[in-house]
Amino acid sequence: MASLNDDKTNEISLYNVDIPIHAIDVEKKPSQEVEKRNIDYTQRAQWVRAAVLGANDGLVSVASLMMGVGAVKENVTVMLLAGFAGLIAGAFSMAIGEFVSVYTQYDIEIAQMKRDQERKIGGVGEEAQREKLPNPFQAALASALAFSVGAVIPLLAAAFIRNYKIRLAVVASVASLTLLLFGGIGAVLGKTPITKSCVRVLIGGWMAMTVTFGLTKLFACAGL
Repeated sequence: MASLNDDKTNEISLYNVDIPIHAIDVEKKPSQEVEKRNIDYTQRAQWVRAAVLGANDGLVSVASLMMGVGAVKENVTVMLLAGFAGLIAGAFSMAIGEFVSVYTQYDIEIAQMKRDQERKIGGVGEEAQREKLPNPFQAALASALAFSVGAVIPLLAAAFIRNYKIRLAVVASVASLTLLLFGGIGAVLGKTPITKSCVRVLIGGWMAMTVTFGLTKLFACAGL
C-alpha cells in the first residue's frame, strides 16, 4: 500500500509542475520596450542632428555676415544683399557637403553588407538592411532647407529697420533668441538636457558674431 501511495504521489507531483511562462514574457517585454526606445532615439538623432546643425549654421553664418558688413557699412541694402548671398551660398554648400558625407556613409555600409553576405554574417535580409541605409538626396535637401530657415531669420529682422545701430542690435537680439529656441528644440527632440544645449548653442553664436564684427571693424579702421 505504501509503495502504491508513493507512486501516486510521485505521479501527481509530476503532473503538477508549474512552468512560469507569464514570468518569461513579463521579463522580456520591458527589455524589448527599452530596446525599441533606444533604436528610435538613435534613428531620430540622425535627422535631428542634420536639422539643428543646418538651422544653426544658417542663422549664425548669415547673422555674423550681416554683423560684419554692418561694422563697416551703414546701408541696409548692402547688409541685406550680403545676407542673401550668404543664404544662397550656404544652402548649396550645406546640401553638397551633406550629400557627399552621407553618400560616403552609404557606400561604406553597402560594402560592409557585401562583406557580411560573403562571410554569411547576420540574419537580416538584404532588403531590410537596404531600407535602413541613409538617403543622400533627402539629407542634402533637408540640410539646405534647414539652413535656409535659419538664414532667413536675421534677414527678416533687419529688412524693415532703417536706423543703423538699432538694426545691428535687433539682428543680434533676434539671432540670440532664435539660437535659444533651436537649442531647446534639439534638446527636446533628442531627449538631452535643455539648459546645457541652449547655453552651448547661444555661446557659440555670440562668439561667431562678436569675432566677425570685431575683426571686420578692426580691418576697416586699419585701412585694409
